Amino acid sequence: MKVWNWDGFWGYFTNAYLLEGAIWTVLLTLNTLVCGFFIALGLATMRLSTSRALNRLAQGYIWVFRGTPLLVQLIIIYTGLPQLGLVRLSVLQSALIGLALNEAAYLSEILRGGILSVAKGQTEAARSLGLRRFQVFRLVVFPQALRVIIPPLGNSVNGLLKTTSIASVISMEELLRRGQILMQQRFEVLEVFMVVAIIYLGMTTCWDFVQRRIERHYGKAYGALENRHMARDDH
Repeated sequence: MKVWNWDGFWGYFTNAYLLEGAIWTVLLTLNTLVCGFFIALGLATMRLSTSRALNRLAQGYIWVFRGTPLLVQLIIIYTGLPQLGLVRLSVLQSALIGLALNEAAYLSEILRGGILSVAKGQTEAARSLGLRRFQVFRLVVFPQALRVIIPPLGNSVNGLLKTTSIASVISMEELLRRGQILMQQRFEVLEVFMVVAIIYLGMTTCWDFVQRRIERHYGKAYGALENRHMARDDH
C-alpha cells in the first residue's frame, strides 16, 4: 500500500489553488492587523483616560474577547447574528470582523504598555512648548513608544498569520481551508498538510526577517544615544 506520493507532494508547492489560499491568508492577516490596530488604539486611549466609565468599558471589552475562544466568537458572528435577526455577514466579512475584534483586545494592552513606558517628563516638556494633546501624542509619545511596541507587535503578527487558519471553520477559503478541500478531493492527507505547514513556516520566517529589520531601524537612534551616554560615563 502506497502511503506517500512524492509527485503529489512536490506538485502542491506549485498548485495555483493552494497558493491563492496563501495569498488570502496574507491579505486577511494584513487587513486584520490594520483594523485591529485602530480599534486597539481607541481601546488603549480609553484605558488611559481619566474617565472611569470609558476605562471600565475598555476593560470589559478586553475581558470578553481575551476570555472567550476566537472560534466561538467567529461562530457567533457568522451564524449567531443572523439567527438573532440582526445582520447577515459574508464569510469574508465575518472572518475579518471576528479576527480584528479579537486581535484588538491583545494589541490594546501592547499599545498601552508602550505608551506608559514613555516618561511623563517628555509629555510635560512637550506641553510646555505649547503643543496640543494630539500633537504631543503624535510627535513625542508615539515615536518613543514604538521601540517598546514593535517587538511584541511583531510577535502578534507572527501569531496572527497562523491564527487566521481558525477562519476555515466558517468556510473562509484561506490556506488551511483550501488544503482541506484538496485533501478531500485527492485523499492525500499527509502530503497536503505537510505542504500547508511548510508554506505557513515560510510565511512566518519571512515575517521574522522583516520584523528584525524594523526593530533594527527603530533601535538605531536609541542605540546611538545609549552608546554616547556610555562613552561619557567612561570618560
